[in-house]
Amino acid sequence: MNAKKIFPILLLFSAFSATADNAPPLGWNNSAELGAISTSGNTVGNSVTGKLDAHQELRNWSNEYILAAYFKDEEIKQASGERVRQRSAQRYSLSAKAAFKLLEDHNRLFALATHVDDRFGAYTRYSTLGVGYGTQAYATESSNMDVEIGPGYFQGTRSNSVTESGMTIRGATNIKWKVSDTAQLSQNIIIERGTSNVHSQAETALRTKINGTMQMKAAYSIRNDTNVPADKRNTDTQTSVTLVYSF
Repeated sequence: MNAKKIFPILLLFSAFSATADNAPPLGWNNSAELGAISTSGNTVGNSVTGKLDAHQELRNWSNEYILAAYFKDEEIKQASGERVRQRSAQRYSLSAKAAFKLLEDHNRLFALATHVDDRFGAYTRYSTLGVGYGTQAYATESSNMDVEIGPGYFQGTRSNSVTESGMTIRGATNIKWKVSDTAQLSQNIIIERGTSNVHSQAETALRTKINGTMQMKAAYSIRNDTNVPADKRNTDTQTSVTLVYSF
């Protein structure tokens, strides 16, 4: 994922704004997401992924709070022949964003705070604070695109216990396509460019309605750091199928 190519695109689209036909309803719009896999026999293990997303729409503010978790346990056979269970993945993340609505539709100023705790990642801890400007760059009856850009500050601890901190430039885009009356495809991209590392993450997801409150979600996500310790890979990927409950 090349940040130098994506940032100009975000800047270009942020120069345009689209007028919505209807303002989003005021109040809370929440969802809970859960997926689990359990295996037995020659391969024994369990993995669980979950997410809580709370969105609050006020007259002048739009706020979002996200809590996500993923862990995986596996049973391995040691040289002695004994089978033991061990944790092979464990990641928790949370974020909070407050956006102040400007006079034009979908234009807003925001403040954002995020934190990731990844026991087996290239960065075991990664926290950011940021501010910026967001707008809806494109909207039709079947698709829309929101973009954000702004400066920030990060602090991270690598797997080798080295701590880093510094200023960043953050760009983000969220694209949604209405495939049918019961299906929606989405693409989210976030890039944070610092002085020594470019941290990026992307998720492609397909949601299909089961009923009025339940959805099935299939997603493929990528997390990448350009500068990592020698014993770590730059990219982590995750494929998941989850149930989403809206309330």
